[in-house]
Amino acid sequence: MKKALKILCLLPVILLGVFLTIVVLLKWLPVPTTAFMLHHNWKALWSEEIEFARYQWVPYEDIPWTLKMAVIASEDQKFPDHWGIDVAATQAAIRAYREGRSAGGGSTITQQVAKNLFLWGDRSQVRKVLEWGIAIVLEQFWGKERILEVYLNIAQFGKQEFGVWAATEYLLMKPLPNVSVQDAALMAAVLPSPARYDIKRPSAYMRSRQAFIQRQINNLGGRAYLRRFEAE
Repeated sequence: MKKALKILCLLPVILLGVFLTIVVLLKWLPVPTTAFMLHHNWKALWSEEIEFARYQWVPYEDIPWTLKMAVIASEDQKFPDHWGIDVAATQAAIRAYREGRSAGGGSTITQQVAKNLFLWGDRSQVRKVLEWGIAIVLEQFWGKERILEVYLNIAQFGKQEFGVWAATEYLLMKPLPNVSVQDAALMAAVLPSPARYDIKRPSAYMRSRQAFIQRQINNLGGRAYLRRFEAE
């Protein structure tokens, strides 16, 4: 009984050690898969209507600046300045929870990496707290450039397309190096709900969102904006 209790007490320490080991390794190694991809492939295994995830790792230097800026303009314009969490958005989420409202939205790119890589897709408060903690750890161990590199490689852009390589090859039907600002903005426009929006058949909302993202890229300074963190 005492031995079992001792093992139970050590379990959180062991899990933390495993998590930190994975984080350190993934600072340097390509990400082989994610929690979201594993869940998707598990469903595909049991359903003829779902295809397995399409995914291929692309190094940061081979990803066009247009895509880097498009996701920042769309998802996290404070990306170079925060430490993993947007404090204002976090406070709003806490207020929403206390008032019994949905606390969704407002996640930074770092938080989205934490969720997609390690967690699950619901909006429970437990998952949100874990997401915040993991995001802070990733900022400390990885830095901005690596976080953006991982995000661009694991974000879901279509029903089974994960990462910018799969999205450009299978949805835009063009090589990754040829992605224009317009293409990148359209890709970023689907990120709120890749299962709902379709890059191949963009709706009026997506076109409006695409135009907004293009304007924001210009307002942020375009490619020069990336120098705020790429030199770190």
